[in-house]
Amino acid sequence: MAAETKHAGREITAIRRADGESRTLAASLPRLVLEARRIAANVTHGLHGRRRAGPGESFWQYRRFVSGEPSQNVDWRRSARDDHLYVREQEWEAAHTVWLWPDRSPSMAFASRQARDSKLERGLIVTFALAELLVAGGERVGIPGLMSPTASSSVIDKMAQSMLHDEADRLSLPPSFVPSALAEIVVLSDFWSPMSEIRAMLAGLSASGAHGTLVQIVDPAEESFPYSGRIEFVEPEAGSVITAGRAEKWATDYVARVALHREEIRAETNKLDWLFSTHTTSRSAAELLLFLHSGMMANKGSTRTATVKAGRSA
Repeated sequence: MAAETKHAGREITAIRRADGESRTLAASLPRLVLEARRIAANVTHGLHGRRRAGPGESFWQYRRFVSGEPSQNVDWRRSARDDHLYVREQEWEAAHTVWLWPDRSPSMAFASRQARDSKLERGLIVTFALAELLVAGGERVGIPGLMSPTASSSVIDKMAQSMLHDEADRLSLPPSFVPSALAEIVVLSDFWSPMSEIRAMLAGLSASGAHGTLVQIVDPAEESFPYSGRIEFVEPEAGSVITAGRAEKWATDYVARVALHREEIRAETNKLDWLFSTHTTSRSAAELLLFLHSGMMANKGSTRTATVKAGRSA
């Protein structure tokens, strides 16, 4: 009875810790938003327009009015400065939808001393920054089950507000939905979910022909298992507790199981021509942002397949 009471107490403590960490997200969001905008600004200069006329909101150039065109096409203000009639052309924007899913489940709150951010913070920073870059490039960005696709310049603020007012359970994987065949999907998670759940997610998201990227965000301690002696490991979502008498003896088996889990994920993504990569929170957020953004831009052209195959070893 005493053992059961002790276990129940540990479970309650774990649940309260996870709930408290999720509540602190509201306080940390302003810092995360600022950091996201900072790293997004560092790569904004590398963006290039599509440089052709067509439907869009961004001004491209003036051109001479051609006889036979509707007179309402004339930009009279510009024409008044010259002896010719001019038409204002917008830059062509072939916007498609990019769905971003940052895992906000309790396990993402973990951060060891070697990490720059918690997994949750890193996932949100990169999600916000990538959304800003994509919108600046003419794309629409949404969050499955949380925010409809938008091309608003205030996309980060819309994302942050939708998360702050989200009362649903914090899922590790995106909810079931059917993206369009031309959609791109980016899932940022620690992917410690069972392989059966990951396979089901991939099958659902890819059924329409959409392509995507899975990024496993992990803490340095989850890579190397730097523990020794008697350690209690608390599962933050189920609240279960596992005690290791000599944790250092678990390291070899742990590393092997992590490698196997990743190979299973990679095998599934390879079948679908999706990309799978890993990112450790001791590394730079800008590094992951550049990887994702450059890969997505390359995927829009004829080099998509070559880019994905080259990225599989990342």
